[in-house]
Amino acid sequence: MGYKVAVVGATGNVGREMLNILAEREFPVDEIVALASRRSLGTELSFGDKTLKTRDLDTFDFTGWDMALFAVGSDATKIYAPKAAKAGCVVIDNSSLYRYDPDVPLIVPEVNADAIQGYAKKNIIANPNCSTAQMVVALKPLHDRARVKRVVVSTYQSVSGSGKEGIDELWNQTKGVYVPGQEVAPSKYPKQIAFNVIPHIDVFMEDGQTKEEWKMVAETKKIVDPAIKVTATCVRVPVFVGHAEAINIEFEDFLDEDEARDILRESPGCMVVDKREDGGYVTPVECVGDFATFISRIRQDSTIENGLNIWVVSDNLRKGAALNAVQIAELLGSRVLKKG
Repeated sequence: MGYKVAVVGATGNVGREMLNILAEREFPVDEIVALASRRSLGTELSFGDKTLKTRDLDTFDFTGWDMALFAVGSDATKIYAPKAAKAGCVVIDNSSLYRYDPDVPLIVPEVNADAIQGYAKKNIIANPNCSTAQMVVALKPLHDRARVKRVVVSTYQSVSGSGKEGIDELWNQTKGVYVPGQEVAPSKYPKQIAFNVIPHIDVFMEDGQTKEEWKMVAETKKIVDPAIKVTATCVRVPVFVGHAEAINIEFEDFLDEDEARDILRESPGCMVVDKREDGGYVTPVECVGDFATFISRIRQDSTIENGLNIWVVSDNLRKGAALNAVQIAELLGSRVLKKG
């Protein structure tokens, strides 16, 4: 016996990936529905060897449905997630709306699976920010061994993190560089993204950090350990898919780089590719379509007493969004609903 699953925002990049991953991982589905706004009504989407036609989110009744994977913005989630939850359908939300709500668990299954039990307070589970998700997958096993004190992270985040508009802007600006008269002015981003990097993701806050940087701080504390100090600089780069992060970690106890490498090799969700030679590391292009969080460039930091540097790469549409949501659904099914 399987589950009745709704994918909300199914026509977007993340929604489509959710459908792909549910099919790829053979999630036990008895019935599945693709929901979207009225303007996308009837759009055909692939689910394994089946074709789904989108239905209208505004008029959909969630009664009798087991879980809904939400891939819409916070404004729409604020309207429809409570309706679904009230109807008895467990919401797995990819927006930022509920991440910092103390009554809503924020989950990365490899890191804090036991937090799933807190879903019942609101019938809602939050999916973390894409940049946080891949970082905590790498941090948690090291934290369990040597206790992370402080993290300094610089991110290199792809334009797909901004949705279709970001992808289109990079593509069109890149063509415009080579075709005179077809230059494209910035629209989605505050500056040109083609052949450039922009140290600005989300809005600026009063203390000078951006909201994206603040998210990484707050979410790491909620998911892993509130005692961890985090400082982040988040940068948008001209890459279509795949986020990369350079992470400097200070531990309470000494952790040798070889032991760290061994720990990460054995940790769920992690794939270590770390050869000290040309090309002996993973880049964003190579991680696209993969489930793993790739870790390279593991090395001691001699400038502090107990320090390591690591390079972490992941498909942001997968582990950073859709895959993590499906993993939460799997966790919900195996530990709570137990129908599959």
